[in-house]
Amino acid sequence: MTKPYAVPLTEIRREHVVVNSRFIATLAPAFSIDEARTFIGRIKKEFSNATHNVPVYVIGGGNTVTEYFSDDGEPAGTAGKPALAVLRGSGLGDVALVITRYFGGTLLGTGGLVKAYTESAQLVVNTVGRGQRVSVHVVMLAIPYNLLERARLLSTRHRGEILGEDFAADITMTLQFPVSEFDGFQLGLRELSAGKLQAEVIETKETVVPV
Repeated sequence: MTKPYAVPLTEIRREHVVVNSRFIATLAPAFSIDEARTFIGRIKKEFSNATHNVPVYVIGGGNTVTEYFSDDGEPAGTAGKPALAVLRGSGLGDVALVITRYFGGTLLGTGGLVKAYTESAQLVVNTVGRGQRVSVHVVMLAIPYNLLERARLLSTRHRGEILGEDFAADITMTLQFPVSEFDGFQLGLRELSAGKLQAEVIETKETVVPV
């Protein structure tokens, strides 16, 4: 079984200037090679006039990963490889990164390039919010009005998220729970309603939750 690992919560961008060269790092979650390639293509199109767009990705996590990098015309080993090293050391998986460079007229040398691309990768890696992929149940529950507030509190105790509430003769709640928390919610629901209420699972899927 793959050990749990962190994934980026959102796409973020950070920029800095090194000896007049402008470096723009854009990092995003990518849960497949196709997603990573689509993201890389989008950033390359956005910065199509840049001197270099250096792509890197790590798909999967723990011991099961697919890695890729390119120097995109920079001297071999000075751009993609140091950026990949930052991703490897970050603990993130399912992550794609493009570092865009606009040349500023001054050569940085191999050591300067490695430092600049490393720092660019670190800027986004150290800033991005982190989550974890978990299996969740999406469930429906019909509940009388007098139990609504207690059901909401019970949901919160079991890391539930209320996705919707439909008010009619009863209230139909749509909720989402980590699979590991759902049995505890069901038990609490039975205690709350003297055994009369039970939530029905309508979907089981993977999602990313903050950590």
